[in-house]
Amino acid sequence: MLIDPAPAADYDAAIRLFNSDGSEAEISGNGTRCAAAFLIEHGHTKNEVRIHTGAGIKSLHLLERADRRFLFEMNMGRPEFTAERFQLPLAAGARDVTLVWVGNPQCAMPVADFDFDWRALGAEIERHPQFPKRTNVSFLRARDEHTLEARFWERGAGETMSSGTGSTGAFAAAVLRGLVRSPARVVTPAGPMDLRWGAEIFLTGPAEIVAEGVFTF
Repeated sequence: MLIDPAPAADYDAAIRLFNSDGSEAEISGNGTRCAAAFLIEHGHTKNEVRIHTGAGIKSLHLLERADRRFLFEMNMGRPEFTAERFQLPLAAGARDVTLVWVGNPQCAMPVADFDFDWRALGAEIERHPQFPKRTNVSFLRARDEHTLEARFWERGAGETMSSGTGSTGAFAAAVLRGLVRSPARVVTPAGPMDLRWGAEIFLTGPAEIVAEGVFTF
């Protein structure tokens, strides 16, 4: 992630994101929170941070700070549903998915559990002909009406322990399908994130600075 700290009239900084395979992503929810933490650590004095991303300007509100640990609420915007329910043809048979745009493409699949090779399925879906520009994939399971459990396979990166946009897409799909109600907690392998949906979706999650260094370019 590259951060341009030069402010403009309507934002405080801009970011560009690159996946591990070299492709460029529109936005990362977790990455944008990390950028906000970096900016505050290096002199941004306000609790509100506006960051220009490939998916537009995103606003983040600092809720808590303890040394280099931060908690932000981020406006993830309004989800755009391509298909509430779509039978995606796959090698092992069609699967019921929800297709939604949350600043990047998301394919959200409800599952009964995670006791299957969801990584292989995620890799197949990522490069499915249905998605000529590839897609992010989330597998979701409702624990109760306000709790989701999720696993993520991200476009250009593979398995990730957490995903802000993936959690947003999974949450939006689950609410639309009646699996959970807002607000809800999305439990990921790296920890929980809390989401609420009014006119737009807001995500509350952490960011922590764990190291610093100098890169000579």
